Amino acid sequence: MKTVLTLVGSLRADSINLRFAKALEKRTAPQFRFDYADLGSLPHFNEDLWAAPPEPVTRFKASIVQADAILFVTPEHFRAPPALLLNALAWGGRPWGQNSWAGKPAAIVGTSPGGIGTAVAQSQLRSILPGLELMLLGQPEVYFQTKPGLIDDQFSVTDTQTGSFLDGWASRFDRLIGQIQSLDAQVAQ
Repeated sequence: MKTVLTLVGSLRADSINLRFAKALEKRTAPQFRFDYADLGSLPHFNEDLWAAPPEPVTRFKASIVQADAILFVTPEHFRAPPALLLNALAWGGRPWGQNSWAGKPAAIVGTSPGGIGTAVAQSQLRSILPGLELMLLGQPEVYFQTKPGLIDDQFSVTDTQTGSFLDGWASRFDRLIGQIQSLDAQVAQ
């Protein structure tokens, strides 16, 4: 089972992106184990704090290193990723020379009630993440449109076509993780 550090870009208790992440988690078990990052505990990024890094920051960086892969579950705020995710990216990528993201396989998904379902926010993340040396899953892209009843109260996806699409996404993500782990093992020899 692969551990996927999951960064949900919303702190709202009834977040549709958290519901979507839980539906993905349920659908991909036992292939993946989702470890949800506590992004709400991270202070606003401040380079001065590296003199004595706050415990939530060191815990977060350790969880990145320990994970097999990273999953970004992003809402879209004003056609951009939320500041919560950008703050997490800054903490994980610093201090200089200690980029915890480097070499990690990653994927981006997101949901909204709108028809383009977080496509613009995801596009911006797709331009940022390679600069942090994350190995990003290119296809399939998941711009999930939340509709009433599509994810039930037990976090099951109720539409078989949508479920099949998500299964295909999970298979591709799993393959990317395996390829990067294989390359890392070859380099370590």
